[in-house]
Amino acid sequence: MQKATIQLETLTCPSCVQKIEKATKSLVGVDKESVKVLFTSSKVKFDFDAEKISVGEVEKAITALGYVVLKSQVKDK
Repeated sequence: MQKATIQLETLTCPSCVQKIEKATKSLVGVDKESVKVLFTSSKVKFDFDAEKISVGEVEKAITALGYVVLKSQVKDK
Protein backbone atom coordinates (compact mmCIF):
# COMPACT_ATOMS: atom_id res chain seq x y z
CA MET A 1 0.00 0.00 0.00
CA GLN A 2 1.05 3.56 -0.68
CA LYS A 3 -0.15 6.84 0.80
CA ALA A 4 -1.31 9.72 -1.36
CA THR A 5 -2.30 13.32 -0.84
CA ILE A 6 -4.14 15.27 -3.51
CA GLN A 7 -4.27 19.05 -3.17
CA LEU A 8 -7.45 20.59 -4.58
CA GLU A 9 -8.54 24.13 -5.26
CA THR A 10 -10.44 25.56 -2.29
CA LEU A 11 -13.44 23.51 -1.21
CA THR A 12 -16.45 25.75 -0.60
CA CYS A 13 -18.89 23.62 1.37
CA PRO A 14 -19.19 20.49 3.52
CA SER A 15 -21.19 18.71 0.81
CA CYS A 16 -18.06 18.94 -1.38
CA VAL A 17 -16.28 16.82 1.21
CA GLN A 18 -19.03 14.20 1.16
CA LYS A 19 -19.09 13.99 -2.66
CA ILE A 20 -15.33 13.55 -2.89
CA GLU A 21 -15.22 11.00 -0.05
CA LYS A 22 -17.99 8.94 -1.63
CA ALA A 23 -16.35 8.95 -5.07
CA THR A 24 -12.89 8.11 -3.70
CA LYS A 25 -14.15 5.31 -1.45
CA SER A 26 -16.00 3.71 -4.37
CA LEU A 27 -12.79 3.13 -6.35
CA VAL A 28 -11.32 -0.37 -6.42
CA GLY A 29 -7.82 -0.30 -4.94
CA VAL A 30 -8.44 2.57 -2.53
CA ASP A 31 -8.45 1.64 1.18
CA LYS A 32 -11.91 2.92 2.13
CA GLU A 33 -11.03 3.26 5.82
CA SER A 34 -8.10 5.56 5.05
CA VAL A 35 -9.96 8.17 2.96
CA LYS A 36 -9.97 11.62 4.57
CA VAL A 37 -11.07 14.83 2.86
CA LEU A 38 -9.82 17.84 4.80
CA PHE A 39 -12.17 20.77 4.25
CA THR A 40 -9.95 23.48 5.74
CA SER A 41 -6.86 22.57 3.71
CA SER A 42 -8.69 21.22 0.61
CA LYS A 43 -6.73 17.96 0.66
CA VAL A 44 -7.70 14.37 0.01
CA LYS A 45 -5.60 11.76 1.83
CA PHE A 46 -5.87 8.02 1.24
CA ASP A 47 -3.98 4.74 1.03
CA PHE A 48 -4.10 2.73 -2.18
CA ASP A 49 -2.84 -0.44 -3.84
CA ALA A 50 -0.70 0.70 -6.78
CA GLU A 51 -1.26 -2.64 -8.51
CA LYS A 52 -5.01 -1.96 -8.68
CA ILE A 53 -5.29 1.81 -9.16
CA SER A 54 -3.12 4.85 -9.84
CA VAL A 55 -3.30 8.29 -8.29
CA GLY A 56 -4.11 9.57 -11.78
CA GLU A 57 -7.28 7.47 -11.81
CA VAL A 58 -8.33 8.91 -8.44
CA GLU A 59 -7.62 12.41 -9.77
CA LYS A 60 -9.85 11.69 -12.79
CA ALA A 61 -12.71 10.59 -10.54
CA ILE A 62 -12.39 13.82 -8.54
CA THR A 63 -12.13 16.08 -11.61
CA ALA A 64 -15.20 14.33 -13.08
CA LEU A 65 -17.11 15.79 -10.12
CA GLY A 66 -16.01 19.28 -11.16
CA TYR A 67 -13.12 19.86 -8.76
CA VAL A 68 -9.66 21.07 -9.78
CA VAL A 69 -6.58 19.06 -8.78
CA LEU A 70 -3.55 21.26 -8.12
CA LYS A 71 -0.95 18.60 -7.26
CA SER A 72 -0.50 15.09 -5.90
CA GLN A 73 2.08 13.47 -3.68
CA VAL A 74 2.68 9.74 -3.17
CA LYS A 75 4.70 8.05 -0.44
CA ASP A 76 5.42 4.42 0.30
CA LYS A 77 3.72 3.34 3.47
